[in-house]
Amino acid sequence: MAGTESPEVLVAEEVRKRYSDEGPWAVDGVSLALRRGEVVSIVGPNGAGKSTLIQMMLGLLVPDSGSVRIFGTEMATGRRNVAHRINYASTDLSLPYSLTVRENLTAYALIYNMRNIGSLIDRLLREMDLDSFRDVRVGSLSTGQVARMGIAKALINDPELLFLDEPTATLDPEVSAQLRTTLQTMVRERGMTLLYTSHNMREVERFSDRVYLMNGGRLVAEGSVPDLMTRFATEDLESLFLQMVGREWGRDE
Repeated sequence: MAGTESPEVLVAEEVRKRYSDEGPWAVDGVSLALRRGEVVSIVGPNGAGKSTLIQMMLGLLVPDSGSVRIFGTEMATGRRNVAHRINYASTDLSLPYSLTVRENLTAYALIYNMRNIGSLIDRLLREMDLDSFRDVRVGSLSTGQVARMGIAKALINDPELLFLDEPTATLDPEVSAQLRTTLQTMVRERGMTLLYTSHNMREVERFSDRVYLMNGGRLVAEGSVPDLMTRFATEDLESLFLQMVGREWGRDE
């Protein structure tokens, strides 16, 4: 039963990955843990290894060494056993453009064998402010609407663990704020765990219980935003981010 499980829903231990035998490590010895009902952000520049790390967490890439366990299951070998309990959204994912918004969500709901699909989709469309677009083909939506559609898709199975990779990159500030409020409500009411990446430091500050700083394939710091500000004597997360990149923390000299 879920109530008897460890409060740590995801544990990564010394995970390493590179794309060629002689190439650099995309992820180099990363260890982290996510607890039930918290929002955790991974922050780092492009090329830091964030997307590779998430793909290993999802079981889409197999680590060269180390392990990732979700709900106690080794993702490299047992992804099928927990796939119905997790989901993922990214601006890089494409959706069937010839289908309408409602048809897309219906297809994904059927994949997950969800019940009461009509009411489920109605709720998601309201939460993502897409109700008036339910019969519009996805190919006709704006970039921001497609991003919200992708998040609705990721919520279709009511996941216990949700990965969001740059979900608000194409959204205007008002819509981003609405989305944060919706997700925070879900985390609070459902005990959902959320792993988040973003280059919007103000958003990460407002949204995260804890933040991991990643650079050069390594995690270089971890803590709550106030803890990190105190530890590194910076006034905001953006200043710390620029400090990290400028000093190339985590990279070999």
